[in-house]
Amino acid sequence: MVEPWTALGVALLKDLVFKDVLLELGKGALEDYVKDFFKDCIKGVETCHGTSLLKKALGEALQQFLKIVEDELEFGCNLSGAEIRDGYEIAIEKFIRHQEVKPLLGQAFAKDCRVIDSKQLGKIWRQHYPQAMPTEFDWNGVAKEYVKEVKRIIKQSPELRAILELELQESIEKNTKEIAGISPDFNLKAYQEGLQERYANLNLDSLDTSVYDYREKLKVWQVFIAQNVRECKEFVPQVYEIPKEHQRRLRESNELEAEVDLEAWERYKEVYYEQPVRPILDVVNEIWQYDSHRYLVILGDPGSGKSIFLQYLALNWARSPLDNVIELPIPLLIELRTYNRDRNSGECQDLLEFFHKGNVICRLNQHQLQEKLKAGKVLVMFDGLDEVFEPTQREKVITDIHRFTNEYPKVRVIVTSRIIGYKHQRLRDAKFRHFLLQDLESEQIQDFIYRWHELTFTDEADKERKRERLQRAIDTSKAIGELAGNPLLLTMMAILNRNQELPRDRPELYNQASRVLLHQWDVERKLLADPRVDVVAIDYKDKQAILRQIAYFMQAADKGLAGNLIRGSDLERILTGYLKSVEVSNPRTIARLLIEQLRGRNFILCFLGGDSYGFVHRTFLEYFCASEFVERFSKRGIEGGLTLEELKTEVFGKHWQDESWHEVLRLIAGMIDTSFAGELIDYLMTLDGEEEKFINLFLAAECLSDVRNPAAIPSTAAKLLQQLYELMDYGSFLSVVRSDVDIEYNNTVTQIHTQAVAAVAVTWKDDPNTLPWLKQQVQAERNGTVRYAAVAEIARGWKNDPNTLPWLKQQVYLLKQQLQTNHFKIVRRAVVQEIARGWKDEPDTLPLLKQWAQADEDWVVRAAAVQELARGWKEEPETLVILKQRVQVDNHEYVRRVAICELARGWKNEPDSLTILKQRVQVDNHEYVRRVAICELARGWKNEPDSLAILKQRLQVDESATVRYAAVQQIARGWKDDPDTLPLLKQWVQADDSAAVRQAAVQELARGWKDDSKTLPLLKQKVHKDDDCDVRYAAVQELARGWKDEPDTLPLLKQRAQTDDYYDVRRLAIEELAHGWKDEAWMLEFLCNRVLNDPFERKEDSENNPRQLALAIIIKQYPNHPQTLPLLNDRAENDSDEQLREWARKKLVELTDGRGVLHTP
Repeated sequence: MVEPWTALGVALLKDLVFKDVLLELGKGALEDYVKDFFKDCIKGVETCHGTSLLKKALGEALQQFLKIVEDELEFGCNLSGAEIRDGYEIAIEKFIRHQEVKPLLGQAFAKDCRVIDSKQLGKIWRQHYPQAMPTEFDWNGVAKEYVKEVKRIIKQSPELRAILELELQESIEKNTKEIAGISPDFNLKAYQEGLQERYANLNLDSLDTSVYDYREKLKVWQVFIAQNVRECKEFVPQVYEIPKEHQRRLRESNELEAEVDLEAWERYKEVYYEQPVRPILDVVNEIWQYDSHRYLVILGDPGSGKSIFLQYLALNWARSPLDNVIELPIPLLIELRTYNRDRNSGECQDLLEFFHKGNVICRLNQHQLQEKLKAGKVLVMFDGLDEVFEPTQREKVITDIHRFTNEYPKVRVIVTSRIIGYKHQRLRDAKFRHFLLQDLESEQIQDFIYRWHELTFTDEADKERKRERLQRAIDTSKAIGELAGNPLLLTMMAILNRNQELPRDRPELYNQASRVLLHQWDVERKLLADPRVDVVAIDYKDKQAILRQIAYFMQAADKGLAGNLIRGSDLERILTGYLKSVEVSNPRTIARLLIEQLRGRNFILCFLGGDSYGFVHRTFLEYFCASEFVERFSKRGIEGGLTLEELKTEVFGKHWQDESWHEVLRLIAGMIDTSFAGELIDYLMTLDGEEEKFINLFLAAECLSDVRNPAAIPSTAAKLLQQLYELMDYGSFLSVVRSDVDIEYNNTVTQIHTQAVAAVAVTWKDDPNTLPWLKQQVQAERNGTVRYAAVAEIARGWKNDPNTLPWLKQQVYLLKQQLQTNHFKIVRRAVVQEIARGWKDEPDTLPLLKQWAQADEDWVVRAAAVQELARGWKEEPETLVILKQRVQVDNHEYVRRVAICELARGWKNEPDSLTILKQRVQVDNHEYVRRVAICELARGWKNEPDSLAILKQRLQVDESATVRYAAVQQIARGWKDDPDTLPLLKQWVQADDSAAVRQAAVQELARGWKDDSKTLPLLKQKVHKDDDCDVRYAAVQELARGWKDEPDTLPLLKQRAQTDDYYDVRRLAIEELAHGWKDEAWMLEFLCNRVLNDPFERKEDSENNPRQLALAIIIKQYPNHPQTLPLLNDRAENDSDEQLREWARKKLVELTDGRGVLHTP
């Protein structure tokens, strides 16, 4: 017996549990449903003469779909009919009415349809319906069975087949008419060919390839290495590392957002470096997996690989057989410089028309392209936003991109830009996620070198020799290794390596590298093409001289060598001045032509964006700056020259304390005669470097390692070595620390000893006494960090010594006897790490690591072994097994933490990873493990439906303040755009019982929602009224740093500094006042008052006295004031805190000359 479904003319199956779902659907008007259902396979459904047939086909198809879902729940998931009806009937009724589900199911009627998108069906269910399907439910199987049933429905209805065949015929006629007309067609084969013609060959225009013809021998897909990226959540920290003056000019030209104060910048930078480094291809894959991730901006320096990455994506599609890619998204690669030019000239009005009739590789019919865009079957890649040079034009292009994403919301979009001059806010507001390209890592560099030599050498012996030579140079030379991280410069070194060994001494390496880059700065070709100028000969030496002058100008500018940046107007002035000096006519015109040339291609000098230019790598800034000083030294005795005494005092004397100058000083020592270099090293040894942690001696050692012939200055070398040996006895490491001062002292002693070890190991590597001395340091009674450094130096510097590996293995077992101290644990960890990284291919290494990871009694060793296994042997099947085992059974929380991090980051797509993570979040007995699990869950599985719910649950029920604090932090940062987040934060700030929750909420509210009208009042409320000192501390800190100019901030901070019950809140308020208002006339009196009247009474050795902080600030800011010395004397004698009295006495000894006169510290 069957019941009629009269609206559709279909007989219902009697045993169908979901029968009422169809009956309810049949009660409504079905015209719109039919239209939506068939819209992707039948055009003009509303005018189709077979509407009743389509309704019937729809009814039969839906009935079969519901029956298949029902069978899967019953037989695949073992649910009863009652469980199916009660648990899923309401949800399934809503599901088949969903706007995205209807056309998905209708696609099964399309010609040649073999499968529908089961993943999308499952995704829609998970996102919109709270009743989760059982884990055994198979959406893929349901989709396959459904398509089979639809084919049966079509086969059984001749009338339906006729309608579908007519639709196909009309589509063919339409396409034929358009091809016959003047409109461009939609020839994807021609587009594929155009992409390959334009982008397939590796572009080496910026490099000298005259020694070997690489043309058409290297294809992009053969050598492209997919880099890693890091997400820029709030902003790009690198933008704010440029000189302040340049930031101001960028803001004036509307190419930089508002100024960021130092504290905010540090916070943003911290957030940036907290983000995991991820493969760029994983990030791109996410734009298809999650609707919230469909838009990307990829930022990077010149030569970092932005453009080649987009070309690689396009070529992947273009090289595939057309039959394979016909249903895949079409990559549209738009060079924004060309688009902007075409739009300004009237060639096109918008992006769609640009592909229809603009200057593109292959024009595509805009009507058919629009259909693809609406369906989301396109990946649009906008390359080179920075190459739209004029800021107002760039803003218009950004508007076009934003409008484009609004018009076609299903499309996926990638934009690339250089960093300088890029303003992130508008695209961030348009839901674009921002990522910064990272330098190539060692494994990626190795991969590139292998591929390059496989493709460019035919002789096997020559290929192997040259490949090993380049790899060895990168591994053993810090300078070469730094250059190799940039893809352009790595390619340059591969070219240079073909006909010569890369020079070991850095000045010569940079000289050779600059030759390769300067060769292609084809100034003459640019000038010959311009009728305004006469023929000019600008040779290699002229180019070098120009670059020396530019580098010299940069080092004298704001921020000096720390900023590799020069404005266009300054660059033009230097170029013009040089051209005048060599008597070139039209120097200003030529200078402007050369600058214009830099905007088009990366040479050794390149365009950075925002009317800014710089060297393609800061190494070349340092090299040419050093070259200019050496050039001037060579002219000593004549006008413009530099004497040895001036080189000592004006160059080395002024800059030895500035680490950004060290590379330049070392290069100078390596480029001048050894006898002069020896005098410079002697000069450095005479300086008093204790206040600077003896940086003068470490710089002297570096200079000695760079001189041409160190054997020519033996007395200088011997004297320096002795001074470094003596540094190992400097200070005495405190085994018990009582205060921050003690911690700082220990850190200083450790840093000095560690640097001394490194300096001796590197500079005197060939001295037969060095290796025994280093081994002595490993066994010495020093702190673990120093011994760790000695192990690392032995492992890396003597890697090729056959005795090194046996010695390292021996240390693991010898030091096992002394596990009672952490110092020996740290050394064993160092040994494990060095063996894993330096001897990866040794047959014993992997078995040893497995043994250490699972069986060593020392948790430090187990953790190190787990980490090295995860990172170095990811493809080894047993690695994952060991990780899972350590996560769940290791008895030390640190090992479990390490294993969780590695599992979450290296095996994100492993089916069990998420389950294990959720389990650790809820059941691990250690708070630090639960905290790490929460952070990894939020970082890696943000889009999982229950991730946010799990975090909220831990926030409510976890007994640990650390875990609750982390949960608030992750919710605020990971779900910032969720409409519930801000109300929740406000609620937590005001009413949560947990002080940790309130503290975290205060910090996140202040940093993420500074402009919200309720944020400041809430902070003030917490400063005054919260009964927890940590919450008040957080509120005071955020108020001082984020609202300095608010009228209430200063009075409030003064009040907290004087009246807060908790000493650390008073201490913080004093510190913030001294930092933010240090030039105020009342400051000294205020600080003196705090020194004399703060009520601090010591209860623990580790507590920090506010009186001592105030006194330290007075000594630093008012060293010569008549009140300072008497106050210091008074506290040394009369303060109630013994620690402060002792500290004041030490300060008196340090800062006076024995006559009671205070020196400037």
